[in-house]
Amino acid sequence: MADPCSLEPMLSAEAALDRIVSAVQPVSGAERATLKQALGRVAAEPVRAPLPIPHYRNAAVDGYAFRSADLDGLRPVRLRVAGASWAGKPFQGRLNRGECIRIFTGAVVPDQADSVVMQEFAAADGDAIVLPADVELRRFVREIGEDLRQGDLLCGEGKRLTAADLGLLASAGVYDMAVKRPVNIAFFSTGDELTGIGQALSAGGIYDSNRYLLGGLLTDPCYRAADLGVIGDNRAQLEAALSRAAPDHDVIITTGGASVGEADFIAEVLGRLGEIHLWKIAMKPGKPLAFGKIGKAFFFGLPGNPVAVAVTFRQMVEPALKRLAGQGSAHPLRIRAICTVPLKKEPGRLEFQRGVLTQNAQGEFFVAAGGDQESHLLGAMARSNCYIVLPADCGGVRANEAVWVEPFGVSL
Repeated sequence: MADPCSLEPMLSAEAALDRIVSAVQPVSGAERATLKQALGRVAAEPVRAPLPIPHYRNAAVDGYAFRSADLDGLRPVRLRVAGASWAGKPFQGRLNRGECIRIFTGAVVPDQADSVVMQEFAAADGDAIVLPADVELRRFVREIGEDLRQGDLLCGEGKRLTAADLGLLASAGVYDMAVKRPVNIAFFSTGDELTGIGQALSAGGIYDSNRYLLGGLLTDPCYRAADLGVIGDNRAQLEAALSRAAPDHDVIITTGGASVGEADFIAEVLGRLGEIHLWKIAMKPGKPLAFGKIGKAFFFGLPGNPVAVAVTFRQMVEPALKRLAGQGSAHPLRIRAICTVPLKKEPGRLEFQRGVLTQNAQGEFFVAAGGDQESHLLGAMARSNCYIVLPADCGGVRANEAVWVEPFGVSL
């Protein structure tokens, strides 16, 4: 598709994303982190189990541990209770023929026992219990290495660590591990009209929402983000800010100044300081997206409208940042939903409309527009919980038609 403001053809969103992701490689360098510091970080090397899990035989239920050889399956049997095994306080004796022990969930099962019966299926009889003839044998004993054997992989390189990962690592006695260093990111807004919150608005001024939006999107343990403030519509100031930021950061993100207006200098300055890999894509909102490099720093010039900032970050910037952080490829989760209202769209560009996703008691998904779809309206964005993804060739959606949606914040 051709941009009416330029003879240069616009890239499709898919081609633009391929070009961006292909250009970036994971950052080098790692650091040690304790498990308490590691949530959300990316493993820099494989971690293997230093011991089997479980590392001793233990009971899966409260009940009695016994020897299956003491039962013949034809009649009830009476077993003397020889002692007890508690979690953290094992039975110290030896289980002999005709004996059992009281046992509790997680407690060590004696070597001589191969079965545990739930306490409700054992009848007390003085210092003994009576088990029915049909009691299940060789049940409710967790064997050594049943979950993981010694040397099994606990966590692979490139795995973003979840709470479950931390629990698994802790269960194997792992205290700390190597994680990828954070991606160093600088971001700032451009525009003479931008005013800091807490300051009085001048005529024609607006509050700078984009830095707060980006700051929220960059709140991630894998990123170390620096807010560099606002740069006015001035070539020299913009060039100086980019030149200062590039040596110390892996990524620079700006908002505004990437369009074709007389005061939009991003592409011009980027071409002078570094290299432009792409500029403008066939996506709505978010057509004026610049991507390139300044020295070793990757550069993303996002549009000025806040909804376009959110969309281009999600679709173009976030996959690149995840790859830089060492996570490999990441794609937003897409599901099918019934659109309950008609949607307007002109063919030509891949479009991400803001929507409200719901689910009924039968598990079916439904979506409706979150409000007006203009890219400067954050109110509709704040009320929404998903993007409605409309292909480039789509000319609108009828009510009760199925569409693809991307719930906010969910990637695969």
